[in-house]
Amino acid sequence: MYNADYKIIVIGGSAGSFSVLSSILADIRPDFRIPIVLSLHRLKHVRSGLVEGLSLKSAIKIVEPNDKDKMEPNTVYLAPANYHLFIELDGTFALSTEEPRNHSRPSIDHTFFSAAYAYRDKAMGILLTGANRDGALGIKAIADKKGYTIIQDPATADIDTMPKAALELFKPDEVVSPEQIVQILNSLPS
Repeated sequence: MYNADYKIIVIGGSAGSFSVLSSILADIRPDFRIPIVLSLHRLKHVRSGLVEGLSLKSAIKIVEPNDKDKMEPNTVYLAPANYHLFIELDGTFALSTEEPRNHSRPSIDHTFFSAAYAYRDKAMGILLTGANRDGALGIKAIADKKGYTIIQDPATADIDTMPKAALELFKPDEVVSPEQIVQILNSLPS
């Protein structure tokens, strides 16, 4: 079972994940304190709209961080379009325009790798629906550092390639529906 002192929750998703994330953010309690970092595949030439769209449902503030911004509690951070988002050891963000990984920038793997390295067993990783393998190695890295791992049940995913790719690599702590993800998050202490 999970412990009670997570310092970060990282969520990755691609095709089909906007509606899943919207429903998760709509149902997370407003006093949720643990910073949530979203790494979503998005169109590189469309720079606005996603924060606004997710904010319509969320009682928690959603922002795109700038390079060297410090993570704050009770905030959801969305990787900016066409930037990799890394989490540093000091709890700040680093943005990068290095080459895409798995044809993606932002890359879920990069965000998850950095969260695993910086927070080890204090990280929780959640991988949602998607159409490629990005995120599979990253969520395994969180598991390897004793963080808690949740994969959306492929049977509930619009496109099951991403969750299935992760399930081919390792056995996560949970394979659950989006509704069960919300229950797990809301069970964490504030």
